[in-house]
Amino acid sequence: MEEMTGQSGAGKLHGSPSASLSAGFRVVQDDNRLGRRMEGSDWFIITNSAAHFRSDKKMIRFLQTEGPFKKIVLSGLLLLICAAMVIAFIPGNLGTDLMGTPGKGVLAKVSGEDITVEEVREAARQMAEQQAQQYGKNASMLMPFLMQQATQRAADQLVDRQALVAEAQHLGLKATPQEVKDELQHGRYAAYFFPGGNFVGQAEYEGMLQQHNLTPTVFEDSVGKEILIGKLQALITGSASVSDAAIRQEFDKQNTKVKFDYAVLKQDDIKKGLHPTNEELKAFYDSHQKSYANSIPEKRKIKYAMIDLAKVQGAVQVTRDELQAYYNQHRDQYRVAEQAKVSHILIKTPLPDANGKVDEKGVAEAQRRAEDLLKQIKAGTKFEDLARKYSEDPGSAKEGGSLGWIDKGRTVPEFEKAAFSLPKGQISDLVKSTYGFHIIRVDDRRDAHLKTIEEVQGEIEPILKQQKAQEVAQKEAADLLQQAKTQGLDAAAASKGVPVVTSDFFSRRDVVPGLGPAQQLMDAVFTTKEKSPPDVASTSQGFAVFQLLAVQPPSTPTFEEIRAKVEEQFKSERSNILLSQKTQELSDRAKSEHDLKKAAKELGATVKTSDFVLPDGQVPDIGSLTGEAAVAFTMKPGDISGPINSGANGVVISVIEVQAPTEADFAAKRDQIRDTLLQGKEQELFGLFVTNLRDQMEKSGKIKINQEELKTLTRAGSEPGA
Repeated sequence: MEEMTGQSGAGKLHGSPSASLSAGFRVVQDDNRLGRRMEGSDWFIITNSAAHFRSDKKMIRFLQTEGPFKKIVLSGLLLLICAAMVIAFIPGNLGTDLMGTPGKGVLAKVSGEDITVEEVREAARQMAEQQAQQYGKNASMLMPFLMQQATQRAADQLVDRQALVAEAQHLGLKATPQEVKDELQHGRYAAYFFPGGNFVGQAEYEGMLQQHNLTPTVFEDSVGKEILIGKLQALITGSASVSDAAIRQEFDKQNTKVKFDYAVLKQDDIKKGLHPTNEELKAFYDSHQKSYANSIPEKRKIKYAMIDLAKVQGAVQVTRDELQAYYNQHRDQYRVAEQAKVSHILIKTPLPDANGKVDEKGVAEAQRRAEDLLKQIKAGTKFEDLARKYSEDPGSAKEGGSLGWIDKGRTVPEFEKAAFSLPKGQISDLVKSTYGFHIIRVDDRRDAHLKTIEEVQGEIEPILKQQKAQEVAQKEAADLLQQAKTQGLDAAAASKGVPVVTSDFFSRRDVVPGLGPAQQLMDAVFTTKEKSPPDVASTSQGFAVFQLLAVQPPSTPTFEEIRAKVEEQFKSERSNILLSQKTQELSDRAKSEHDLKKAAKELGATVKTSDFVLPDGQVPDIGSLTGEAAVAFTMKPGDISGPINSGANGVVISVIEVQAPTEADFAAKRDQIRDTLLQGKEQELFGLFVTNLRDQMEKSGKIKINQEELKTLTRAGSEPGA
């Protein structure tokens, strides 16, 4: 290990290191499943690399589990480093001119460090592939669009990250070899290199890095930069604090419930009573001439030949060698943690009161009940029957106590120790955790192992087919375009057996039949000049080689052409005004008469009564209470609100009862609320710092963006390998 960390933090690298993912996960305790599960969020790449000081232990547990989020993180941590380290092997002056400005192939220069086009493209590809996992079978079709969206994000994040590294170094912050060593041994990488607390060995360590085209020097320098950013963030956010009063205020705001009567007036009812004359509509049209001017958008007509990605993919074959190569490069994704199939009976213990005091009598009573159940099990009573009848974990009780398969590192420590030390088929003595007393039975066990290539071939083959199909389709489209420029699109397409389709006129927001969503194509078509040669653009179906045939400029419709639309707009505008007036009258009458129900009857409004609702609740005909209806949580019983606009309804509220949360609830949620508020303040502080830092560095010339390369990259971002 000394050999492994001896070089860290010393070298100067070109390019940006990996984007850490650890801060994008948080621990959530779940009574029903007893476990700790991880939830993902699309955290800012910069705060990710800084938050590991608070989340190392949680991340170690997560990295030992199996599931879709694990696959993203396990592959992402090293693959993103690999993508970002491409530049590390390029001489420092490549792509940079004598004036120090970004040259060809360099997207940006940050304090003298180059961020290359290739680096951004690779980081964007990693982002797009991770996002694509949620789309299943449609992922391959959407990849061009995901790439286009990810390219700008990747560029911004890599520039921001390098700016933070430069600022940390400017302030004299350092990452020592010992700190890098500690991070590898106890941080987010521990599950890779120190499974079970034991180092995998230098040869295995270097081999795992080599799978991602990384060396120990490059990788450890990247980890050192993550530590630098973490120190910088700690410095910037160290002043953040949350007062007890703020915690209490936020708790009361989130947990106070109200019950109220509410009178509803519907815009649709008012609209049904409106019957405008032709003269009224004509006058409305005349008064809104500006809004109708050129409201018929520009339309264009093209002919195109389509390289269908699905057809290409259907003809693509994947060899055994290709499968093996991918499997070898992504071996870490297919590691399965040690697992146990577990059943349990839970008898809960009382929560501490507002002062943190524990009800010892309640704890003793829970222990007595659990001991009695254990005696019954040892006497021969069926475990499943007792679990269904007495277990206070509702999620597993109905399953006879079964929690199914759990990964090591997913449960609270006391439970895990018993679950992974008991022999198969054995029942534990009482196990006490923060939830209460458990009786645990181990039903089965699986050792940690690496899935074989045969087990994962079905996952790998579609990925490789999609990648190869993209390359083939792109090449076919490029060949077709080149031939079309010399022979004409019709002749070129005919020679390749590809049909040419002539579209109707369409606007930029239309979907062209047969092409599906095609934002890049629309951008290309509507920026092309008339009589331009053929061009190519990606669509959700593949690649379209197109030629612009005609342009219809925007125009203003006559009254007769849009009479129906004018009438609908007239009714909507007029009914909205009348609804506002009538709701105001309803509120005024109700307040004057101190009786909402009487005022509602006089004005034809419908009165309803809500259940007790929280501030994030929903109420029929009002919808979310986070909008104007949130005023209900500032009112006292008997108060009547002003007019509330709830979309197509007008509402007036009269509060019946306010239900304050209990002190026990506050004691249970206080720490969580404090952590959430503090995290929000820290993010706000650091986000503002990042924004100001980048602005200052751009103004001072320490950040220089190659706008030509950025423009080319973002337009071509949806084309693999572009």
